[in-house]
Amino acid sequence: MSKITFDQLPESIYQLHLKIDELKNLLFEKSNTNQPSDQLLNIDEAASFLNLSVSTVYSKVAKRELPFMKKSKRLYFSREDLHDYIIQGRKYTKEELQGFNQLKK
Repeated sequence: MSKITFDQLPESIYQLHLKIDELKNLLFEKSNTNQPSDQLLNIDEAASFLNLSVSTVYSKVAKRELPFMKKSKRLYFSREDLHDYIIQGRKYTKEELQGFNQLKK
């Protein structure tokens, strides 16, 4: 692990804070589910999980926008992969963006 300089301290603390929040969320999710973390879903379950119509899920699969697996003529989706897909669309709050801008100055 490299040493952190005084100038890097605010960014490092902010990154630590984000990682702690992420760990808390993961622990909370794990404690609230009795299902395996990498449960496989069919097309109907995936559509329900994503709150999309089945036709929209098929469209996103055709465009390769969603992670999926195919065996024979059936589509399968990993709950964990779909969760990660949703998280990737996260937008920062105004406060977070201001924090980034202040750190760059």
